[in-house]
Amino acid sequence: MASTRRTKAAKVWFWRWRRNPLRRHSDRVEAWIVLVTWAFVLQVGVLAGLAAASSVEGGLAEQRAGSRAIPAELTEDAAKTALTTTSVFSGDDKVWGTVRWTAADGTAHRGRTRVEPGSAAGATVTVWTDDKGRLVAKPVTASQARLRAVFTGVLAGLGGGVAVLVCGRLVRVGLDRRRVEQWDAEWERIGPKWRRTTG
Repeated sequence: MASTRRTKAAKVWFWRWRRNPLRRHSDRVEAWIVLVTWAFVLQVGVLAGLAAASSVEGGLAEQRAGSRAIPAELTEDAAKTALTTTSVFSGDDKVWGTVRWTAADGTAHRGRTRVEPGSAAGATVTVWTDDKGRLVAKPVTASQARLRAVFTGVLAGLGGGVAVLVCGRLVRVGLDRRRVEQWDAEWERIGPKWRRTTG
């Protein structure tokens, strides 16, 4: 019994760029489309990533610069236990409490913020306010801001690169469709002659 051996076809790199009598004009066009697509993938990915990272880091730095920690007084006893955990990862079981504080311009303010469970009325808690004395979330640290900026930049870069790849692929699909139409038209012209010579 004869054994069948599979022959492995050698992959020819950059075949669209090589001289070949079978290479069509559309193959050269496709080669340029692939080259331009990958060049844009790199450029758009890097630029989108850098722009997004810079925007996020700048926004968080501005938020840090515009907020300040000030002492506030708890106006009522806080609940002894949290109804729900606010963060699965940090185990932050703080509860909502009403506090009052005096802004930098001397105006009195009241608001609600997260406090330790069971805190008694009159306890001093730290709150974060903006330049108008309104409560804001605690700003992220510089290292947290950098991490967020990098993460956002990577996502934006990947998104931009994928968008360019999809556009390039759509152009190639259109080119393939045109080639099939050309082959069909060529076969309609040559097919009858070929059948006569082989019949």
